[in-house]
Amino acid sequence: MSTPPPYPDRATVIASGIKILAAWCLRLMIIVAATYLVGIVLWQTWRGVLPIALALIVCTVLYPPFVVLRKLGVHPGLAAFLTIVGSFTAIGVLLRIMAPQVGRQSQTLYYQAFEGIQRLQLWLQGPPFNLDAEDLSALINRAVNWLQEGGLLFSGLGFASSALITIGIIVVLTFFFLKDGDLFLPWLSGIVGPRIGLHLTEVLHRCWATLGGFIRAQAIVSLVDAVFIGLGLAILGVPMALALAVLTFVAGFIPIVGAFVAGALSVLVALVSLGFTEALIALAIVLVVQQVESNILAPLLHSRAMNLHPVVVLVSITIGGSQFGMMGAFLAVPVAAMVAVLMRYLNEKIAQRTGEYVAPQQDSAGSNPAVDDFGDSENIARYICSYVSLAPKKVADIFSRGN
Repeated sequence: MSTPPPYPDRATVIASGIKILAAWCLRLMIIVAATYLVGIVLWQTWRGVLPIALALIVCTVLYPPFVVLRKLGVHPGLAAFLTIVGSFTAIGVLLRIMAPQVGRQSQTLYYQAFEGIQRLQLWLQGPPFNLDAEDLSALINRAVNWLQEGGLLFSGLGFASSALITIGIIVVLTFFFLKDGDLFLPWLSGIVGPRIGLHLTEVLHRCWATLGGFIRAQAIVSLVDAVFIGLGLAILGVPMALALAVLTFVAGFIPIVGAFVAGALSVLVALVSLGFTEALIALAIVLVVQQVESNILAPLLHSRAMNLHPVVVLVSITIGGSQFGMMGAFLAVPVAAMVAVLMRYLNEKIAQRTGEYVAPQQDSAGSNPAVDDFGDSENIARYICSYVSLAPKKVADIFSRGN
């Protein structure tokens, strides 16, 4: 009677490896197919999803004053109404302040821009470029045709009416999100059941806290950019400095791309209105402020709230902008932050099951006090930051144990 070999046959080992590889390939194919289908549905329902996403972002901005009104005993519906009306009033006052300045200087700026373009053409025709006038005219004509074909110059009444409808839907959704937002999670938990509802509540709480922290931090960063760049432009005598400052604030919510576009526009206005020297000074002001903001202020505010690498931010903006235009670029970073929250939560649960991480102690009802007390923003920030700060260490521990 022959004894079996101490090791399995090579064919058995190879077959086992192929079986494991095939199983993983099948899983990846299913995941890719599901992701593709979700992308198709999102693309087809983009006009419906966009107001919801924007309303949620607006809610994160308006939620603190809404909470203040609720703590004063104001009815939820009235508190939501007063919050929205107050925000519109503030925006209206700002536009009322800017309108006269823009109206006075826009026509003058138009003629200055026309003259500046002529000077630029003459400069390009001279050394060291020595471009031919016909080549410049052909380039300008191609650029104008591209803008017209892309609908960027003459979008017509359709764009304006669509924007007004979208804004109206966002306002209505914001009102109901503020008024009845605290009822959504119990309703979802009742539908999916207590087990899934616990995870769903935890993830959505963290997403809300991270999204609110990102929006408020980005608002502070954009405000600093707008104030100091606007002051520099005003001291320099650049026309429409207030309007450019407001544009800088709004563009600051589109990381990397927005700051570049707003800064380039400020320098261009300085060039066509004041001259080359003043444009260089404006460029220096924009670069200094943005460098201080991006290297000191923004990392300080975002590092513990999001923990996203700049490459992730840039790739997210690129994908969002290519698929959904400027609005996709605007929503790219919040969406990436939500995905990061979900990945950290999954990693935390895996670490709990492998014994690498111990969850915070829960009370007798099985709930987490840090999560349940979401009326206190300080507890939210401390809770989220604790997980974000632990994530790199836990990932490093996993890889070190694997090695």
